[in-house]
Amino acid sequence: MNERDAGLADPPPPDRGADEAGFAPYVPPNPEPDENIRHSLFGEILDWMLAPLLLLWPMSIAITYLVAKSIANQPFDDALEDRVTVLSQQIRTVAGQPVVQLPASARDVLRADDVDSVYFQISGPDGAHIDGDRDLPRPRSGNGTEPVHGSAVLFRNDTIHGTPVRVAYSWVGLDPLRERGPEPGQAGKAEHAEQAEQRAVQALVQVAETLDKRAHLANEIIRGVILPQFIILPVILALVWFALSRGLSPLAELQERIRARPQDDLSPIDPRQVPEEISPLVGSFNDMLERLAQTVEMQKRFIADAAHQMKTPLAGMRMQSELALRQHDPGEIHRSLEQLAKSSESATRLVNQLLALARAENQPHAGLAFEQIDLGQLARATVQDWVQASFTHGIDLGYEPPEGASAAPLHIAGNALMLRELLSNLIDNALRYTPPGGSVTVRVRRDGEHALLEVEDTGPGIAPSERAHVFERFYRILGSNVQGSGLGLAIVREIAQQHGAEIDIFNNPRSHAPRFPGCLFRLTFPPPAHEPDDAD
Repeated sequence: MNERDAGLADPPPPDRGADEAGFAPYVPPNPEPDENIRHSLFGEILDWMLAPLLLLWPMSIAITYLVAKSIANQPFDDALEDRVTVLSQQIRTVAGQPVVQLPASARDVLRADDVDSVYFQISGPDGAHIDGDRDLPRPRSGNGTEPVHGSAVLFRNDTIHGTPVRVAYSWVGLDPLRERGPEPGQAGKAEHAEQAEQRAVQALVQVAETLDKRAHLANEIIRGVILPQFIILPVILALVWFALSRGLSPLAELQERIRARPQDDLSPIDPRQVPEEISPLVGSFNDMLERLAQTVEMQKRFIADAAHQMKTPLAGMRMQSELALRQHDPGEIHRSLEQLAKSSESATRLVNQLLALARAENQPHAGLAFEQIDLGQLARATVQDWVQASFTHGIDLGYEPPEGASAAPLHIAGNALMLRELLSNLIDNALRYTPPGGSVTVRVRRDGEHALLEVEDTGPGIAPSERAHVFERFYRILGSNVQGSGLGLAIVREIAQQHGAEIDIFNNPRSHAPRFPGCLFRLTFPPPAHEPDDAD
């Protein structure tokens, strides 16, 4: 094995963020992410119900105001239309010019209004003022092309003296001015009729009023509609609050039932006692309780088995120490001390394996990331650690690298410390069950994209019916007569599962002795995420 140069690591660079006095500058803590902030289910539902309501309420007020204005405009527009119709009927043609025959009393009635100011205007075809208010503006879109007879009353919004007004207007067609002359022939009748139509007299009749009555009526409608909403809205909020509290009460009852349980009660919750919407949650919770109960039961059994296993070497150590104290013969004392040393060694091994199993079980929670490991190099180093023990047992311990002298290293993703623990337990198990003169071989090879780690021995082997149980904690094959704690293969299985490896047990294909068929443990590791370059 090549020795590695162990150099001292360079000291870390000084903190450039520290001030001259040696104190690091204050760095405010990072704000807690939103996903870590607890949210209230009651508050979430309330927000999603009330937020649209509070957003739609101003929109409802605005739409109600527009509808109220439209409703308020209609009766007053009808009154304006009637006034325009009455004025249109008062227009006559005298000497070819339109005149208005409107008595003073009719003018007073036309302008009679206690709230609004009323304006009217009658103008000739050329915009000449005939009667009424001269300041009333003409329609901006009027160009004299409207129909002459039977023209409808139109409406527009305008201003007079800076005051907004509602204006109703209509174009009144009078009799056309016909020229005297010879009767046109049959060929000129159409042209004569068109010219006569163009010379038709049109008078513009307008009646306008201010908007005070309309605004007052619209405000009355708004008050009549909005004020009840101010009363209804708190009632709606109270009803929503009560409905949510009532709807979420089964969750509170379920919470109280769970809190009232004894600490050791892991029985499932009856899903018939909860609403249908949270039945899946209760089902998942029951599954978790079942797994937790199994874990607690396994821990209790593990503690009981560990206590039972520890009791045997501790009792032997106590007995041997008491026996040594009663002996006076140095030889007997020496034999008692030897037994005491063996018992302490057995207890030490049991404690070490318990710690190794606990470390293996807690490894996924340690947050250690796997790294690229050369499986062949790790196996070679582990085998070298057990060479002296193999000499003690009188067993030939060997290592077979990947086939071919130039075979590429087998890289896997894993934790080197845990993998060495796994392989050490396999080698220790093989050395204990292989009789003196036998052999134990550790082999690393490739099978397609997978890396294989094999440990084979020439011992008594494991019967197929026992292979599913040897990985259980403290399980011992009856009649093996081999000292051990029954934890080694349980540690192997735990570490293999953490690395996603599959473990299989076979008879040793190279052993031909009927009494010693041997055993072959094979671990199949998944391929790494990416193969490293050979030059690395």
